[in-house]
Amino acid sequence: MPAVTRRSFLKATAAGGGAAGLSALGFDLAQAAQVTQHFKISGAQESHSVCPYCAVGCSLVAYTQQNSDGSRRIVQIEGNPDSPVNEGRLCPKGATAMQLATSARRVDSPLYRAAGSDRWQQISWSQMLDKLAQRIKDTRDATFVATDAGGNTVNRTEGMAFAGGAAFSSEEGYLATKLMRGLGLVHLEQQARV
Repeated sequence: MPAVTRRSFLKATAAGGGAAGLSALGFDLAQAAQVTQHFKISGAQESHSVCPYCAVGCSLVAYTQQNSDGSRRIVQIEGNPDSPVNEGRLCPKGATAMQLATSARRVDSPLYRAAGSDRWQQISWSQMLDKLAQRIKDTRDATFVATDAGGNTVNRTEGMAFAGGAAFSSEEGYLATKLMRGLGLVHLEQQARV
């Protein structure tokens, strides 16, 4: 038999007194128990993740349910109370993480608007990456500086800048910096410092 502590005794006494008081007022406790036992996340699969917005690394718990066609849909995202980082709490941006995945306004494929056009057109990822690579090359070629005013070799491009995201890991930040320095960029910034 488990030991009864003062706290558990007081909880049991308060719950029993509350139930007796409600039943005396005519409430049907059996019906109330049936209604309160059906939660939105009942039967959902629990997955652990990390908030994508900043470098703090708050832990999230995402609850998903299976659709009739076999796909899964997110039904709830909340802070993970077992996390030593955020202890279940989320900032206003993290609290809206569900909208990141389920918003009707979410763009899920690349859109391109040609110069002079008034509408966006959907293109493939391959086409978008080709356009980005070509624009980076064109900008680098047009703004490349081989020597400065004093005749010193500098090999840099001043027409582009790079801003890293605060959700970058140290390794991602290192690789991004190496890539940008390899292109000759001198204007590098990290969002976590801004």
